[in-house]
Amino acid sequence: MAEATRRLGPYWTMTRSQVYRELPALAEAGLVRVGKPGPRASVPYTISANGKRAFTRWLNEPARIGQLRDPVALRTAFTDYMAADTLDDMYGDALEQHQEALTEARASVKDYADEDPGASAAMEFAVGYHRAAVNWIKKRTS
Repeated sequence: MAEATRRLGPYWTMTRSQVYRELPALAEAGLVRVGKPGPRASVPYTISANGKRAFTRWLNEPARIGQLRDPVALRTAFTDYMAADTLDDMYGDALEQHQEALTEARASVKDYADEDPGASAAMEFAVGYHRAAVNWIKKRTS
């Protein structure tokens, strides 16, 4: 989970509960193997040969864009029903969060540059997303 969050988190959200809900289903489908339980009842999983083949097939399928689900953009559609101070707080909080995420994504681009150019390029997507969100929020609040 930690590695997935580090590598994918800036542009792909997932929760621990989602991951742990999917692992048994992947094991049942033969895509991962279940290891021996470890400390605190942790269970290691490793990708199987079938899982590697399925992953490669998935990577080579045509990709479609994801669906955007941003709670600030959604609430912006209904600003006529919001108190001014609530709106200001929402934009202020969102601006702070996007600026922090932008800083982290920029650092990740650099961190991955030599180690994994593909991961670095994917992080550039997160940089662009957060930069666009910061600019959009600043436009709303100026």
